[in-house]
Amino acid sequence: MTETLFHAYAPLILWTSLGLLIFKFLPQWFPRLLGRCLYWFGVPLELLALARQRGFNEFAGEVSLPILAPIITLGVLVLGLVMTSLILKGWKLLLSDKLKPYSAKLFPPYLLDSSSSGSFVISAVLGNTGFVGLAIAPSLVSSDGVNWAVLYSITHNVIGTYGFGVVIASYFSHSQQQNRWWMQLRDVLSVPSLWAFLFGYLTRSVQLPEIIESGLQGSVNIVIACAFLLTGIRLAQLQGWKSLKLAFVPAFLRVFLTPLLVGLATTLFFGLSGSPRLAMVLMSGVPTAFAGLILAEEYNLDRDLITSSIIISTLLLLLVLPLWILVFG
Repeated sequence: MTETLFHAYAPLILWTSLGLLIFKFLPQWFPRLLGRCLYWFGVPLELLALARQRGFNEFAGEVSLPILAPIITLGVLVLGLVMTSLILKGWKLLLSDKLKPYSAKLFPPYLLDSSSSGSFVISAVLGNTGFVGLAIAPSLVSSDGVNWAVLYSITHNVIGTYGFGVVIASYFSHSQQQNRWWMQLRDVLSVPSLWAFLFGYLTRSVQLPEIIESGLQGSVNIVIACAFLLTGIRLAQLQGWKSLKLAFVPAFLRVFLTPLLVGLATTLFFGLSGSPRLAMVLMSGVPTAFAGLILAEEYNLDRDLITSSIIISTLLLLLVLPLWILVFG
């Protein structure tokens, strides 16, 4: 397991460290430009390549798939939204006129800002199921459990990150007076990643020239490196302890509370055990998604909060992973 985590985290450490080192030499507009390029071009290329991969084609053609995995994935997304909504409402209550003198120091008022609230929700709801989840799952669960993990990752990335995630980012990027339901629908329908994945899936049987096919697959590593680089740049720009302190809450929800509830629910209500159950726990408890930072760049949300949550949740995973293997393995 230690070797698996090392291989999974090596690119993260390398490219994030590079971002920390070079941010002083970059113009101020570069991080936002990099984030928007990843949103409009990088991630769509990555999903297009994923949909055309031979392993995915073989997996998509199987008839005995664990259909319960996408249902659990959707349940986890809804669970995250419910928990963060309750926390935000509780935060507002604690900062009301009656309780504000007693709670202002413990519960900072800046979370009520729309930008920070949106990043708070995204940090807790969206997980890195692709790079981290699918990197560690094959060494910890059986081949049957890996199928569950792959279906979870596909559902989470397509419906979660670029469905739920875009709706959340779009909603919190507008003022309450300007918000209309059709704005979120318009933003979801215009997400390039969804169209790229759909195009790749529908054309997976079409043989492209070798140079194009290899270029598509090679673009995946470039996109991942750029996402880590952006994380390092934003990490270097953090302003003191404020964002790190606030990020402990969504990181705790993402890495500890959510997978704990998933493990208990899948055992009690669905009767899962062994590798399938562990796969669902692992995938629901991966660190905050790097895609959250890309959404923050595109929709002008709080980048510091998401960056801090990525780092803290990644470190927390190292502590709780042995616990999930012991309890739900």
